[in-house]
Amino acid sequence: MLKRWLCRLLGLAIVAQTVSVSSAAEPPKKGEMAGYLLVPHARVDPGYDAGFSMYVAAWPLLKDYPGQRFQSGLFGTWMFAQPKGTKPQKAYSDIEGGLGWWRDTRFATETPKFIMGGVALNFVEWANGPGAGKGRNWENPAGHYAIAQLSPWVLWPPDGLNLKQGTSGELFGYGYLPLPLATAKTTMAGKDVPTGDQCWTLFLNSGNFKGPVTFFLPQFWSRPTVDRPDLIGQFLDTRPSDPNKAIQMETQHVPAYLATDSKGNSYARVAPTYFPQNGKMGAPLIHRVTAYRRSALWDGVKGWFDGGKPVSGTIDVESSVVQTFESKGGATWRIYAPDTDQKQRAPLAWNSFANPVALDSWTYGYQWSSEAVTRGDPFVTLPEYYRLDKDRNGKPLWVTIRPNEVPAETGLTKVEFPRVRNSRQGAYVTPEEAKSIWKTPGPAAGPFERKLGDGSVVTYSWYRFADQPALRHADLTDAEREAMQKRVEMLHRNWTKDREYLPPPKVGTLADLDPAVLVTPPKGLEIGYVPIVTRQGPGQE
Repeated sequence: MLKRWLCRLLGLAIVAQTVSVSSAAEPPKKGEMAGYLLVPHARVDPGYDAGFSMYVAAWPLLKDYPGQRFQSGLFGTWMFAQPKGTKPQKAYSDIEGGLGWWRDTRFATETPKFIMGGVALNFVEWANGPGAGKGRNWENPAGHYAIAQLSPWVLWPPDGLNLKQGTSGELFGYGYLPLPLATAKTTMAGKDVPTGDQCWTLFLNSGNFKGPVTFFLPQFWSRPTVDRPDLIGQFLDTRPSDPNKAIQMETQHVPAYLATDSKGNSYARVAPTYFPQNGKMGAPLIHRVTAYRRSALWDGVKGWFDGGKPVSGTIDVESSVVQTFESKGGATWRIYAPDTDQKQRAPLAWNSFANPVALDSWTYGYQWSSEAVTRGDPFVTLPEYYRLDKDRNGKPLWVTIRPNEVPAETGLTKVEFPRVRNSRQGAYVTPEEAKSIWKTPGPAAGPFERKLGDGSVVTYSWYRFADQPALRHADLTDAEREAMQKRVEMLHRNWTKDREYLPPPKVGTLADLDPAVLVTPPKGLEIGYVPIVTRQGPGQE
């Protein structure tokens, strides 16, 4: 009898232990937060078709850089060509880019970098800056030679244009306007495929540099039409720009962890995420989004190049329109495990802690809920902890909770999002062969070195503008390159770095470029020469 009772007691203990183990929460699993922040704004007349400019806040989105899976832009836009006739299908091509962090960023820090983000037909090529294209295969370049250096005062590292380390919400001004630097062509690669003369040029307005920096060669847009003649004349080498662009913030991966407690409730924790703040009304995140007519710059420069009077380069605001904001907006941010079906990815309750606000008709930002965010100086930290609940329609929704509302058994309060430094990344290199266009005719001075704020070291040399690799690689005759050289020398003599080009901001403070990317031409090379980065590698720790 006693033996039977002891056996039963032992069996109950084993069952109880089994139930306890099986109901215990599993360790947190890695997940991610991703989606878009949507910024509606006023539409304008499509006749403002010669580019745009805007000011966007630059700041460290995450408290600590978490490694190369992290990918997010800050606020930016997508500039497409206005189609000729019926909009063609399956013909994606635009200028996007902007400030952010990307999975192929090799020397990343918490401070964002800027890339140009030109996309040729359906991503067959893309171009992020001089020498920076799709992949790193110089034997089969895909956008590597698409962008030419124009400024004699700014280095463009292939990893992206560096801002000053520690930038914390200041406004970065940029825009693209076409310049008539090239001559239209009737053939491409020996075929009857025309190319237009529009060189879409990047203008910057920062605290320590103002003016044009780089431009897309027109052939970048037209080259794919050799194989798609039905699309001839539809891209940005020829067509005007569409001023009614989306303005959004695209986030593809912010690290997160997910866990389920013993009751089956799901919880999540997201890496500490920052946004600028400026009191209760919020900080300016987007400002003075402007669209231009051709008379703002193109017409005057074209007349100058054709023998008319010089043009200062200051863009005519009388030929522009500012696209205004209202206190509206949306978000599609979601938290999910990487293997979650797209339709099953639950959104987070963004509007419970962030309310879109027009700080004035030209300026957009957010008001933050003091109960949900953590206020600091100069940032707010967004809520880190969430519980999977349901919205009013019974659909899954991640709602914010406080740390003390997270069950200890989930382990979420103990997970970490450590800072990662990509110190072992390989170098960006360029062709070294003696007969390559990098060496023939080659640079006029150099090489020189600069250590950047991200810790990397760039090697650069000074090339005559027409002899830089992008121009040597382009489908241009010697006479066509020399005509471009003459026009660029006119710009170098007249467009100095100490004047305004883009219309200046009405609010905020301008962000600075990394001082290490600002250079001075060697004596005798001040006019008609440009700095070209030939290598970017890790610096010594």
